[in-house]
Amino acid sequence: MKKLILSMALIGATTLAFGQKKVVRSAEKNFKSGDLKEALTEIEAATADPETSSDPETYLLKAKIETKMFGSDSTNTMQNYEVGKTALSTYMKSFEMGGADKTTGIGEDIWEEDIIGVPDNLRPYSINTLKNTSFDKAIERYNEGDQEMAYYFFDLAGEIAPEDTTIHYNAGFLANDQEMYEEAKKHFNLLLDVEEYNKLNTYYFMVQILSGAESNPEGAYDMVMAAREDYPEDKILAEYEIQLLLQLNKMDEAMASIQEALKNDPNNASILLRSGYLKEKSGDMEGALTDYKKSVEADPDFYDGNFYTGALMLDRAREILAELNSLSDDEWEKRSESMGKEADGYYRDAVPYFTKALEIRPDNTDVMEVLFQVHTRLKNEAEADKYNKRLIELKGPNWMEGGL
Repeated sequence: MKKLILSMALIGATTLAFGQKKVVRSAEKNFKSGDLKEALTEIEAATADPETSSDPETYLLKAKIETKMFGSDSTNTMQNYEVGKTALSTYMKSFEMGGADKTTGIGEDIWEEDIIGVPDNLRPYSINTLKNTSFDKAIERYNEGDQEMAYYFFDLAGEIAPEDTTIHYNAGFLANDQEMYEEAKKHFNLLLDVEEYNKLNTYYFMVQILSGAESNPEGAYDMVMAAREDYPEDKILAEYEIQLLLQLNKMDEAMASIQEALKNDPNNASILLRSGYLKEKSGDMEGALTDYKKSVEADPDFYDGNFYTGALMLDRAREILAELNSLSDDEWEKRSESMGKEADGYYRDAVPYFTKALEIRPDNTDVMEVLFQVHTRLKNEAEADKYNKRLIELKGPNWMEGGL
């Protein structure tokens, strides 16, 4: 009797195992025929059964079904993205269960190279099929102006292919553009780890994120120094270095970097401007004015160069007038005419620089106000009236505040 019971139990277990394998075969048949909903229902039953849930092939089939469902949905929404994420998770579960070796057994099937452009029945529906499908969805979303979903689909593809520089650059670029800075850094850092990759633009992005969005000039400076080891001749990195040293109040180091940069690029308007700025901060006004003027000579359309040159000239004029007003009555009588002319000379010299600055940024009301005040001081009534009318148009009749 005991043997009979054991035999019956064995027959029952065998029948049950055979039944679950039959479910897996049915799921595969439905997968191939395109009845994906039924295929998924069947394979989920198989993954819940002890007889088939321990087989990595079961999960590979489930991942293939999920990948096909992912690709067949052209809505390319967040819900569709989640299907792709689930498929990736299922592939990885199968891979780990099968020994996590890409070169043999089921690992080789999971990572089989996808063949693009062949009939659907010839595609392997491997993890690389998922990657390529997600990449295509990212491009479609980007072309339709949906940058957020474009990012997520690139990100999914990038999880599968950490070595694919095109995917990670696109993902990083889109994340940065949407102010998703942690996500952007994730992808850019992957690019920095690729030895043969041209990392220059990636360094630019990282420096901008660290110095701007994250207000971390120390981190940005360290990134610039790492970048300059790879690209020692790059002029933009040299400018970043100087700018960050100024932010960190490392004036001596900044001036040394400026002088070195100007040896290699003596007509760099931005570096000349920073040289002038450092000299102004140290009290060397003549040297500062010289460098500001040089920045405009190097690039006549450089707004900052024009503005800083004009502004320093106005400061010099104000200093002269302040000194004049501090004199005793007798000294004031003696020197007021000569000092007034000297101050007016600086006002006149400033006019072309502010005029050019306004030409570069024609709606800048701050510059208009300066020009109105300077022309008023110089009694250029027609010019002052011109700027007054423009300011009234832009700011209303009560725009006027203060004066020179």
